[in-house]
Amino acid sequence: MLQFAVKRFLRGVLVILLVTFLVIVLLSLAPGSVASVILGDNATPEAVADLEHKMGLDRSIFIQWLSWLASAVTGNLGVSPVTYQQVTTAIFERLPVTLEIALLALIIALVIAVPLATIAARRPEGGVDRGITGLTSVFLSIPAFVAAPVLVYLLAVEARLFPVAGWAPLSEGLGPNLRAAFLPALCVALIEVAAFQRILRADLVTTLREDYVEAARAKGMSSRYVLWRHAFRPSSFSLLTVAGISLGRLIGGTIIVEMFFSLPGLGQLVAGAISSRDIVMVQGVVTFVAVAYVLINTIVDVGYGLLDPRVRLAVSR
Repeated sequence: MLQFAVKRFLRGVLVILLVTFLVIVLLSLAPGSVASVILGDNATPEAVADLEHKMGLDRSIFIQWLSWLASAVTGNLGVSPVTYQQVTTAIFERLPVTLEIALLALIIALVIAVPLATIAARRPEGGVDRGITGLTSVFLSIPAFVAAPVLVYLLAVEARLFPVAGWAPLSEGLGPNLRAAFLPALCVALIEVAAFQRILRADLVTTLREDYVEAARAKGMSSRYVLWRHAFRPSSFSLLTVAGISLGRLIGGTIIVEMFFSLPGLGQLVAGAISSRDIVMVQGVVTFVAVAYVLINTIVDVGYGLLDPRVRLAVSR
């Protein structure tokens, strides 16, 4: 088990290193620089070049990355040259909003997907099953930037159930906070609904064909009782695994939604940093998200291995 965990950890470290290096490479390809943003449009090329030299931006990309990495491994992600704010401070100020949206989206997805999957699995390939599959296919094909304006029009403008945009912190009350968070979370949750429903439905269909389930039916137990008492628990293993992995993805996948709804989360922070060529801030946010994603994936993988020894055997071969 220790060897299994170490392999996952080393893979995670490699992913983080590659991600952070690719970020600085991609930002270097964009026109302009943070020096020109700081000095303004009227700055002379000489002044911009001088500031870039002072900031170390005239060095090679690899040297810049190594310099940043040497500081990052000590926990210091640097100071934004645009806002003069500690990157870690900016991240932890915005993190609660993004984390709440991600967690709420995960809960919404599970609340919708589990009933749909159980209903569909009772009669596979039937009319209800095909209808639910078609519905989830629609969810899967609608990106967040399309779902957001549609949901805003239906639920905020027409029904007036939720605010169009903006954020209400918990200090203003749980009700206003959830009303502000529900629509953004629903936009993010729709795609997850499709994935969760299909995974659980497939596992339920397989489990319902097992001998012990047929034996329970032969004893006269109702279909609903057999489904929930005997089939649901062993069929939910893959769902819980995918849900844990999805949480890591959701933390870094709310940028478009946060921008559309004007939410003060990590998405808004990194979008503003990209537009101002703030490499230090972008690098810090991306590193934080990558670490969170890798950490959650590692925990899920190790937990999977603890619960199912076959996973450990497969990895060790």
